[in-house]
Amino acid sequence: MIPIAGTPVLTAAEMRAAEAAVIATGISVDTLMQRAGAGIADAVRRLAGVNEVLILCGPGNNGGDGYVAAARLHAAGRMVRVAASAEPHTPAAIAARALWTGAVEPLTTVSPAPVLVDALFGTGLSRALDSDTSDALGRLVAKANLAIAVDLPSGVSTDDGALLGDVPAFHATLALGAAKPAHLLQPAAARCGVVRMIPIGVGTESAVHALARPDFAAPPMDAHKFTRGMVAVVRGRMAGAAQLAARAAMHAGAGYVELLGATIPGAPHALVRRRCDAEALADPRITALLIGPGLGRNDEARALLDQALATDHPLVIDGDALHLISPERLAERNAPLILTPHAGEFAALFGAPTGNKLAAARDAAVRAQAIVVFKGPATVIAAPDGQAIMAGEATSWLSTAGTGDVLAGAIAAMLAGGHAQLDAAAAGVWLHAEAARRLGPAFIADELATALSGARA
Repeated sequence: MIPIAGTPVLTAAEMRAAEAAVIATGISVDTLMQRAGAGIADAVRRLAGVNEVLILCGPGNNGGDGYVAAARLHAAGRMVRVAASAEPHTPAAIAARALWTGAVEPLTTVSPAPVLVDALFGTGLSRALDSDTSDALGRLVAKANLAIAVDLPSGVSTDDGALLGDVPAFHATLALGAAKPAHLLQPAAARCGVVRMIPIGVGTESAVHALARPDFAAPPMDAHKFTRGMVAVVRGRMAGAAQLAARAAMHAGAGYVELLGATIPGAPHALVRRRCDAEALADPRITALLIGPGLGRNDEARALLDQALATDHPLVIDGDALHLISPERLAERNAPLILTPHAGEFAALFGAPTGNKLAAARDAAVRAQAIVVFKGPATVIAAPDGQAIMAGEATSWLSTAGTGDVLAGAIAAMLAGGHAQLDAAAAGVWLHAEAARRLGPAFIADELATALSGARA
C-alpha cells in the first residue's frame, strides 16, 4: 500500500487506456486481476488482524479482484466469506470466481462481519446502485468495525467525485493502479477514508498529481531578508484581511513583508508599513505582490488593481480583485500570475463551472494564462500547460472567515521565495492545510497564520 501523495491521478478513461497498453504487450487481464487481488489480500491481511472478513463481489472485474483476494486470504488461513450481488459476467471475473471454493452468499441476506471489503463496483460506474444493493451495502458497512473499498466506494462517479446515490463512508480505499479524481474531489473523497494505492504494473503517466509535501529547505547560511523574498500586500477597504495575508506571508517564510496602504494599529512590529503609491509599487526588491484580500469593489479598488497589474512583479490575485478583472485582460500580462478563487469568485471571473472541478480549473488556467488555485473542500491547482495538482485532505474547520486570506499570503511567500508558480501554489496549499490540521477544531484565521511556522518546520 502506497500513500497517494505525489502520485499520478488518472481518469476512468486514462486508467482503461493504461491497462489496454499493458495488455497489448502480452500481459493478460487475468494477470492484472491476480496482481490486484494479491495486493488487496495483502492489505486486508495487514489491516484486519484476526477478524473475520466479508468480501462483497460484483459482476464485473472489480468483483473478480474480490474473488482473487478472498481465495488468497483463505489460503493464508484467514476467516473469510464472500457475498455477491450477481454472477460474474466478464471472462476474467468468471475465471477468478472459479478460484474461490467456498460458498457465495446472497448480498441482500448475508450477515455482517467485523471487516467488510466492497468489491462490488469500481472505476467507471455511471449510475446509482439498485435499491437492494445500496441498502445491503449500507447495512453491512454500518455493522463493520473496518470497511474497505476496492478502487472506489461503490456508487461513486470516478471523474467528478459525485455520489450517484446513497454511498456509505468507508474507513479506507485501496486505489488499484493509480489514484482517481474521486479520491480527491468532494463529496466522494469524504466517503473514501484513508486512500492507499496498490500497484498492479500499469503505466500511470499523467499531467495530474496528488498534492505532496513540498521540500521546505532552510535558508542558506548566507541568506538575508531580501534573498528569502519580499512580499508586498496591497491594503484595501477591509484592513484586517490584508493584515492576515501579510502575517501569513511572514510566518510562511518570507524574509521581508510590507503592507502598502494606511497603517493598522496592532500589526506586528516586523511588518513594514508604507504608503501605496507608484514608487512603492515599483520597488524592484518586491518578488511577490499580493492584491485582493479585503480590497473592495469600488473605483478606488479598481485603480489599485490597475496599478498592480501594470507592474512586472509576480502577482497573486485573491478575493475582491477577482471580481474586478476578466480572463482576457489577465492573459495579456507577461509576468508570473497566480489566482486563488473560491467557488463564488471563480464563477464571477470565469462563469459558472461546467463539468468536474479539475476540468474547470484547467480550462480557467488556459483562459487566464495563469496558475489557478480553485480552492474549497477539495482544491485543484491548475497551470496553462495542462499540469494540475489535486488536494483533497484539508480539514473542514477551514470553513471560517479569513482563512482564504491566509492561504493567499502563504502562496505569496512561496512565490517570493523563488518557487516556480505551480510549485509555489502547491506549497502554499499544503502548508495551509497542514497548519489547520495541527490546530485541530475551532481555530480562527489569526491562529492559522501563526501556525504556518510550525507546519513548515
